Amino acid sequence: MALRKNHRQLIDEATEKITTLTLEEAQEKLADPGALFVDIRDVRELEREGQIPGAFHAPRGMLEFWVDPESPYFKPELEGTERELVLYCQSGWRSALSTATLADMGVEKVSHVEGGFGAWKKAGLPTAERERKS
Repeated sequence: MALRKNHRQLIDEATEKITTLTLEEAQEKLADPGALFVDIRDVRELEREGQIPGAFHAPRGMLEFWVDPESPYFKPELEGTERELVLYCQSGWRSALSTATLADMGVEKVSHVEGGFGAWKKAGLPTAERERKS
């Protein structure tokens, strides 16, 4: 089966129309109460690797449902009108696609971290163990 577009083309197209934060820009936003870091990785990745301190976990498969106030799965933490949502995954690929999707949905304040959590961790930036819900 020949695909019309491959994964790289989709990521490149998404990246052209979204805001991508460098690691330095993202680290500055970590202390900004107007920004919410959103970890879209699978829960197993969080358990294995940790996360950016204070990040909200929203699995990639539920993100569109959790951000939509009309969805029965809506999470008020993700309401994109007040705070900037700063998405990240492991490498920046899923978060680029997710950021483009949320922008298409009308979320105005949304960006993602260049290189994802892998680059964040490699740069020695702060990490934390997965926050577990009680």
